[in-house]
Amino acid sequence: MSLAPVTQVSGRAVFIPGADIDTDRIIPARFMKCITFDGLGEFAFYDVRFDEHGQPTAHPLNDPRFAGASILLAGLNFGCGSSREHAPQSLRKYGFNGVVAESFAEIFFGNSTTLAMPCVIATAADLAALRLQVEAEPATVVTIDVAALRVRSSGGLDFPVTMPESAREALVSGRWDPIQELLDNVAAIDAKAAELHYV
Repeated sequence: MSLAPVTQVSGRAVFIPGADIDTDRIIPARFMKCITFDGLGEFAFYDVRFDEHGQPTAHPLNDPRFAGASILLAGLNFGCGSSREHAPQSLRKYGFNGVVAESFAEIFFGNSTTLAMPCVIATAADLAALRLQVEAEPATVVTIDVAALRVRSSGGLDFPVTMPESAREALVSGRWDPIQELLDNVAAIDAKAAELHYV
């Protein structure tokens, strides 16, 4: 069964400042005592969105101008630290459909791809221009064109981005979920197992 291809995603955007934003900042460990990933969205960036008394901070995700943003803009080495799948899951459950950053931690990138959440790499200059545009006009719509490897904005920006070709191909062909790939190839797996004397 082919999954839905992801050729592009669009939405309003929000910039999360800082380099080396790790998975513990994206989803603090104490919120990972769950059996499923449902409900993780409300805890995304919790420790920087709220102070020790549970009061909202000045974090961009608390700014009403960016409410409902579905494209996340970030800096260098986004998603570094531990390999917890909960980090991209929390972002997906929060409502993000794609991420544009200067670079990504490899495991975070892979986990995001298997959620059909494209992560593309932009230059610092292009990202800065997009950030300025979005912050000046929060209604700006940003499109990550996975097929063409470009990012476009309703404000007129249009620049190239990169991602590993294996991830791009998996997304645009609807083969981004490795579990579904296994399920789709059960007959071939059984046939290969039958050939192996040690199975």
